[in-house]
Amino acid sequence: MELAIVGLGKMGGNMAERLLKGGHAVVGMDHHADARARITRLGGRAAEGFKELLAALAAPRTVWLMIPAGEPVDRAIADLRAAGLAAGDTVIDGGNSNYKDSQRRHAQLATAGIRFLDVGTSGGIWGLAEGYCLMIGGDAAPVERLAPVFQTLAPAKDRGWAHVGPAGAGHFTKMIHNGIEYGMMQAFAEGFAIMHKKGELSLDLAAIAELWRHGSVVRSWLLDLTAQALSKDAALDAIKPFVPDSGEGRWTVAEAIDLDVPAPVITLSLQARFRSRDAESYADRLLAVMRNQFGGHAVATKDPARH
Repeated sequence: MELAIVGLGKMGGNMAERLLKGGHAVVGMDHHADARARITRLGGRAAEGFKELLAALAAPRTVWLMIPAGEPVDRAIADLRAAGLAAGDTVIDGGNSNYKDSQRRHAQLATAGIRFLDVGTSGGIWGLAEGYCLMIGGDAAPVERLAPVFQTLAPAKDRGWAHVGPAGAGHFTKMIHNGIEYGMMQAFAEGFAIMHKKGELSLDLAAIAELWRHGSVVRSWLLDLTAQALSKDAALDAIKPFVPDSGEGRWTVAEAIDLDVPAPVITLSLQARFRSRDAESYADRLLAVMRNQFGGHAVATKDPARH
């Protein structure tokens, strides 16, 4: 098949490469010349603007956006429409957009006869070799037409991709997926932290991670990646304990509150990420002072010569 990919970064560039290797025709667009050059080297075509991009495609045209969520997606869609996007064409948002935005975009484009699919995309930097998990929301017709594209991007033709529901369902499913991911990551992190603290046993954390990969009930791809990281640096001395979040965890917690669904693990894992960013925690300092006030517990103070 033939399609365009806008945004040739770590995910978009690798997706374009996987599609090209799978025999599809890809037109790539990116602000960075080296990203466009990569697509050209792989046998694809590159465009520097939306008019050029659309002109390179035969109708009905398909444009897959792999760009940051929020305003950049709305701007790209507006620019595509100004450049000549027409009825029968399909826009795919493969980024981490809020599902409510996807529902809005689907409704707006439908008035012009333009199809919109929201595709939650998981696989990260490993997707090029392993394939991507694709959670697709939107109308059935464009999903069926673009099935060969999804089959090539997925780990196999018959697995790793699915039409999960109407507009918004793809990004909603990906949001929950990432919320679960937060909880799993936090559980592994806490468990290994406890073992790391038990110095008297001299536990080899890299070896234990590798052990658990085989036959254990907690074996998973996440554990595979953890084992790989620990094999390189089990002490993690060079790593700063700062963990960002990309938004989906927050949205998952907000949705749980709206739906009156208890989600303590996901909620606390999100809070743990917030805590990791506060090297000078006022709350922790106040806790120390309160313990001193009611119990006379000693308070550790900073060295004025160093601070």
